[in-house]
Amino acid sequence: MMGYRRDLWELAASRNGVVTVAEAEEAGVPAVEVRKLAARGALRAYGKGVYTHGEVPKTSRTEPTVAVALAGEGAFLHRESVLDLLGLGQFNPAKVRVGIGRRVRRALPSWMDLERRVDISPTDLTMYEGIPATTVRRALQDMSNRMPPDRWQGLIDEALQRDLIQDLDIPTLTAVAA
Repeated sequence: MMGYRRDLWELAASRNGVVTVAEAEEAGVPAVEVRKLAARGALRAYGKGVYTHGEVPKTSRTEPTVAVALAGEGAFLHRESVLDLLGLGQFNPAKVRVGIGRRVRRALPSWMDLERRVDISPTDLTMYEGIPATTVRRALQDMSNRMPPDRWQGLIDEALQRDLIQDLDIPTLTAVAA
């Protein structure tokens, strides 16, 4: 492996196997070379300049990384997709839930659920495993009315044990559920 292919491998290896044309160009790989490598089978195209590298093993983080990249700038995982990414609780969502503050007019895969979220503040956002996402606290708030109270309380307890939230978050979370 040499040249642009190697450069893209390094980039994809640091991003859960995913590379975008914009990131490639920032790394010095021209867009035309990205397309050539995709045509040769080194990259798999997902659409709108988003690819996975065939020589970087896929993980449980690859699909969420692709989903956020496809939605575009400012996109983030939210709701149960955040909790699933972190292995918090027992989730196996049928779709990757992605939030974004603006309207997106492109066609997206059926395994994605895109929702416009204008209620998310910058303090509600973070990065987990290199993927933009809402904080666990915010994901729990968003899920509070979507699941049985005992299961939701179990998630809070588990998040506390794993230091994903802090004791001072509990009054906010329990006020939402009430």
